[in-house]
Amino acid sequence: MSVQPGLHLHFDCASGIAGDMTLGALIDAGVPRAVVEQAFAAVGLGAERLRVERINKRGIAACNVTIATDAPLSTFVPAPRRALVQTAPTEHEHAHHRFADIRARIQAAPLAEAVSRRALAIFTLLAEAEATLHGTTVDDVALHEVGAIDAIADIVGTAAALEYLAPRKITASAVAMGEGTLTCAHGILPVPAPAALEIMRRAGARVTGGGLARELCTPTGAAILGASVTEWSGIPTGTPIAIGWGAGDADLPDRANVVRATLLDTGAAPPPVWQIETNIDDMNPQLGAVVIERALAAGALDVWLAPVVMKKSRAAMVLAALVREPERAAVIEVIVRETTAIGVRMTRVDRVELARAHVNVETPWGAVRVKVARDGARIVNASPEFDDCVRVASAAERPVKEVLTAAMVAYARAATTGDD
Repeated sequence: MSVQPGLHLHFDCASGIAGDMTLGALIDAGVPRAVVEQAFAAVGLGAERLRVERINKRGIAACNVTIATDAPLSTFVPAPRRALVQTAPTEHEHAHHRFADIRARIQAAPLAEAVSRRALAIFTLLAEAEATLHGTTVDDVALHEVGAIDAIADIVGTAAALEYLAPRKITASAVAMGEGTLTCAHGILPVPAPAALEIMRRAGARVTGGGLARELCTPTGAAILGASVTEWSGIPTGTPIAIGWGAGDADLPDRANVVRATLLDTGAAPPPVWQIETNIDDMNPQLGAVVIERALAAGALDVWLAPVVMKKSRAAMVLAALVREPERAAVIEVIVRETTAIGVRMTRVDRVELARAHVNVETPWGAVRVKVARDGARIVNASPEFDDCVRVASAAERPVKEVLTAAMVAYARAATTGDD
């Protein structure tokens, strides 16, 4: 199944949520398995760890994802034995991996920038909640060997799947957390699981006990939702395009243990943005590069300078920035601070945005991302990321134009065979 990017993604969590359930639901909704396998390979897990099968949960056919944990993460440096996140002892219990090490692994991996950023946001939320509970620092939070493999696989795989779908918005209904108690390395603890509930508190989520005396929402599942959901609400009005079911491990007595991911075309246009402008005739032009860089860092969608002639026939420039409402004040502050402008003007503008996603292609000298733009199901543009081409060309001591051409040839070949 091929699903167009830019749709609305909604999660129904009446049976709770876990990392493997989320990944299964997204694969079932149309994310190619190869997208997840590629992300696994990038962080050194090995694509062969991913196991996907169709199973039945109380009459619901769902995608069951399991992660092979029989091989250790040998390239990690084990953390001290004061692990803070553990389960019952396993054959891999001797090795623990600190969040700082996991973060470094993700940052160093050849993942698409958006995938890396999303995975780190999820992991950071998880680590911050654990650090709060255990009274330690984020960097000292540690996972035992099997837990590290599971968490990295679920989080990195889900981040890659979400970036492939590139949803315009992600919502979730109230999450069933479970009730009663659970037994773990820390003894008997109340359900909802403390880490999962802390994550949901930080995310402003809507939760429910779910009427079942067991843990339904894992910390990893909570962190994926907490870092991804933009609004906690029921399913929106729209046309369902694809539906995915992700299976949980346990068989529940009164319901199918599944999470549902629904992709909808809500027909919603992107919200208006602000165009901020100012005319400048008394600034050193060298400062232009600085203000562009810092305005983009403050959240501007785009920044540009254009030459104009002002009053008294003075040569000048127009500095303009396109920015969303949440970042408007920060971008204005940058412009006022970094230029000689004594004011700005603002106009709300509407935009038409094409859905976009990245596809990785292999050139003879290394991997390059190609940005693909779609109008509905129709691909209207594909362009290699120039920074990737410069990086690959520099490492291989080849002309950048040669890498650009090779990337487009590789993309055209993949598009012809249906691998995009």
